[in-house]
Amino acid sequence: MQKKKTSPTLGDSLVAEAQQFQEQRGQGYRERALKLFPPVCGRCCREFEGKNLRELTVHHRDHNHENNPPDGSNWELLCIYCHDYEHSKLLDARSRGKATASADEKASTTYRPFANLETLLKSKKK
Repeated sequence: MQKKKTSPTLGDSLVAEAQQFQEQRGQGYRERALKLFPPVCGRCCREFEGKNLRELTVHHRDHNHENNPPDGSNWELLCIYCHDYEHSKLLDARSRGKATASADEKASTTYRPFANLETLLKSKKK
């Protein structure tokens, strides 16, 4: 028995178009973020390369995906697990009646992998 082919509905085509737009927009700022920042999760400090680079996502600090400044100041590279955690904190804060997460919940990482780089490079030149 053959299945009848049904034509896509307007809803299906709108969903497909929205998904394609989101993917294109995401690729633009993701590629820029990967050029600007080292492939390290900003929370757990895990390094990414090769196949697992796809697990590194761009997190918008202000949660506005349209705010994509060229210097990347609204972006943070996070692994998929830390990214989910960041968004769950926001959802939890909203469910408790807060508009946003508190300053303690927003605290960014203290790890700075390249903090001493300039000193190391100067000492090697001598």
